[in-house]
Amino acid sequence: MELHTRPVTGLSGRVSVPGDKSITHRALLLGGIGDGTSRIDGFLDSGDCRATIGCLQALGIRIERPASSTLQVHGKGLRGLAPAQEALDCIRSGTTMRLMAGLLAGQTFDSVLTANQQLLARPMDRVIGPLRSMGACISGGEGDRFPPLAITGSPLRGAVCVLPMASAQVKSAILLAGLYAEGPTTVQEPGPSRDHTERMLTARGVPVHSEGLVHTLRGPAPRLSALDVRVPGDFSSAAFPIVAALLVPHSDIVVENVGINPTRTGLLDSLLAMGADITLEECRQEGGEPVADLRVRSSDLQGVSIGGDLVPRTIDEFPILALAATQASGHTRVRDAAELRVKETDRIATTVTTLRTLGAKIEPAPDGFDIMGPTPLKGAELHSFADHRLGMTIAVAGLIAVGGTVLTDAERIADSYPGFEATMARLAGGARA
Repeated sequence: MELHTRPVTGLSGRVSVPGDKSITHRALLLGGIGDGTSRIDGFLDSGDCRATIGCLQALGIRIERPASSTLQVHGKGLRGLAPAQEALDCIRSGTTMRLMAGLLAGQTFDSVLTANQQLLARPMDRVIGPLRSMGACISGGEGDRFPPLAITGSPLRGAVCVLPMASAQVKSAILLAGLYAEGPTTVQEPGPSRDHTERMLTARGVPVHSEGLVHTLRGPAPRLSALDVRVPGDFSSAAFPIVAALLVPHSDIVVENVGINPTRTGLLDSLLAMGADITLEECRQEGGEPVADLRVRSSDLQGVSIGGDLVPRTIDEFPILALAATQASGHTRVRDAAELRVKETDRIATTVTTLRTLGAKIEPAPDGFDIMGPTPLKGAELHSFADHRLGMTIAVAGLIAVGGTVLTDAERIADSYPGFEATMARLAGGARA
């Protein structure tokens, strides 16, 4: 499916973005092993979240959809999952595979986690190692580095897991396994990562004690309470209309009901440091998560240096941040982001290739990139390397690039942002340069 984009004279209006993908995944999984029925309002109906739904259904969990944006998950308790009749297909969702590995490691039955070719090429040793230290019997392909993962349900014991990189997926897999482990399970991170799992476990009656970057859960958990969850708008999805409004002249938009959990908003901090005109309005708490409406106006941006603890809080937004940097005055330097090499694609290489094709001055580094701006962009025909976030970055670039821009594989965008094209068209309101 192709998506054609042309320059516009301004963006305006109020829009909302789909529900947070990270929270939707976790609400589904914890609902499945909770006692009783959990309701999830505002869930993200995307390809990645449907992968999690499919795996839970294959494990015997009944999931209903009484309204278009609502799911009911009929939990069977911590020991209520049933063996799947065949391999569990995580499709393209790395979050599904890693969190499922933690959840299944302590069961009394065996499981296999598989996926499509893109996910089969993503490393899983970072989750295999910590789970094995807890007594899990888990193996992968090619020297235990890649999927598919074969898991033999085993008794688990608590362990101290020191992570070499900040990863919410790995941390969450360990904490989910810790629900079934004898004794305390401790995760020590080198930097902050998103904390949705800790918040949601605590809300369901299994406290996770966090002191700085050290998180401890004492197992085995006796039970998980059912919990109704309202999912806020996904900040990672909001990033695209936000950056579009900053870059398109004469823009003034509001993105409503966006989750602003501080473990997720590294992009916001980076953009504010670059001089972005972004204000937070109607700040509030919903379901234990901070939420706000974000007002964004066109801005003259300045280059900045990004690294350290800011990186894990920005990890999914670097392609669109790189686009913003092409229009900023001066040098933008990104370092400490080697994790980008093992996302849906090598996001350093694909971001550099894509932006260079559009005319940007960008150079790769082993753990980031350097961008000199501002640089006028020229429209082109591009593909996303099957990466939904790079696809949306290309579409936003087309709003400021001279001439037309064509994204040739726009169907990948639905992995995280169904309705993206309609949202951007509504903000453009038919305005053309």
